[in-house]
Amino acid sequence: MVADALGVTKAAVYHQFKTKEAIVRAVLEVELAHLEDALDVAEAGGAGPKERAALLSRVIDIAVERRRAVSTLQSDPMLVRLLRDWEPSRLLWTRLFAILVGDDLTERARIRAAVLSAAIGSAGHGFVTDIDNETLKAELYRLTRPLVFPRG
Repeated sequence: MVADALGVTKAAVYHQFKTKEAIVRAVLEVELAHLEDALDVAEAGGAGPKERAALLSRVIDIAVERRRAVSTLQSDPMLVRLLRDWEPSRLLWTRLFAILVGDDLTERARIRAAVLSAAIGSAGHGFVTDIDNETLKAELYRLTRPLVFPRG
């Protein structure tokens, strides 16, 4: 399917990528690069409240704009496993949540990170496919902001 979509032979694809997992990793690298760029900006700015708010907004923008990819990443068991076990992915999520909820890894912070992830990931949920991007972004930001900036 990949070869057909690219208009090349299967042999050409397997010359570049030795396994199906290598193909999937290459696709994931492209998808995760959007988050990596947003993280780099937040970290360069010192990861203070302003950068955290901007990062949250950008992560929501990416999730909403890439709804189909988000849905696929969450629902395919092989992709879920790869995202969990693949070192570059684990490092990316660690960096992301260290900025958004803190790097103390307390139970409370880990729960906030899990809820934050689920909330943002809901951009790919079937219940919201008919909602326009701007409305969905605004509502996700409203719902997730207290997870990033909790009161006491």
